[in-house]
Amino acid sequence: MQPQERFYKIDKDFRNPYARDRDRIIHSGSFRKLEYKTQVFLNHEGDFFRTRLTHSIEVSQIARSITSTLGLNESLAEAIALAHDLGHTPFGHVGGDTLDECLKADGFSNGFEHNFQSFRVVSKLEKRYKNFDGLNLTFATLEGILKHSYPYHKSFLPESIHQQFNLDKHPSVEAMIVDRADEIAYMSHDIDDGINSGIISFEDLKTSELAVEILEKVAAEGVGEENDEMFRYRFSSHLINHLVYSLLEYSQEKIEDKSIDMPVGFDKSLETKIKKLKKLLYQKMYQHKNIVRKMYAGTQAIKGLYSGLMEEEKMLPAFYYEQLSKRNKHRVIADYIASMSDRYALNFYNEMYGKL
Repeated sequence: MQPQERFYKIDKDFRNPYARDRDRIIHSGSFRKLEYKTQVFLNHEGDFFRTRLTHSIEVSQIARSITSTLGLNESLAEAIALAHDLGHTPFGHVGGDTLDECLKADGFSNGFEHNFQSFRVVSKLEKRYKNFDGLNLTFATLEGILKHSYPYHKSFLPESIHQQFNLDKHPSVEAMIVDRADEIAYMSHDIDDGINSGIISFEDLKTSELAVEILEKVAAEGVGEENDEMFRYRFSSHLINHLVYSLLEYSQEKIEDKSIDMPVGFDKSLETKIKKLKKLLYQKMYQHKNIVRKMYAGTQAIKGLYSGLMEEEKMLPAFYYEQLSKRNKHRVIADYIASMSDRYALNFYNEMYGKL
């Protein structure tokens, strides 16, 4: 028997449904574009800072570890994690906020929201099949993408979405795990990137009780000074491990109790420490002048792209231009801008108005 003959005898459904979802997400154009979308630092500022793509991979890894340990569906968590940021605009959250403001200022009251945009990307905007839109994902994956950040009550959601996904009910446990894995990933890697860039220091973090506990663990290893790369790496590793083990210890029995609405999380003491650390990061890092300046530039780029395309829609690529006869012009332009990478958005803006 020839090798190719054996190949055709393999069952075409050798993957489970959620593994197929994962593969369809990975091979989508929207997933590839995450490589050039901002997490905190603009993509072109350095090769070693996280992007939406590396963030999504880190979230997936953490979510897989947790679900595997708890005996849950690892492939479902992986698919949700890899798709959870597909709807993000260029320039991080400020890009989405700016696009939301532009739409609402023009009377489009539904505005823009990245969770729902992620859902729209996989269910409508990606075109991979002749007879229908979207990636043809399972209900559980779609629900997890839409509702992983629960509760998710949005006035702009169509009644059909409310009925289909029952937004009064929490999502799957796997989706809840992705939500907390997202939190664990961005706290740890934002600290790593922030210290690597010189925007924050371990000295800044010493007002956080949680950070101090992790710093003591790293110091006990004797890996070097706080400004060493190894020390920074070990801090991130210990922080992730501490939060993952704490989540497992808190959630394991609660997940088995079907009467508990939100079984995934941390004990109250740790939740308080996490909130304080996130507040510290917001004050010291996300509001740092260097970050604010770059994000302001991104804000101006979004505004300029939106107004320019609204004035001259013939600048739209053929795929989006053809949709103007079928859909609201505001939404078509918003979808196009949301799909852009940071560098594409800046280059397009510079082509319109001159270098930003």
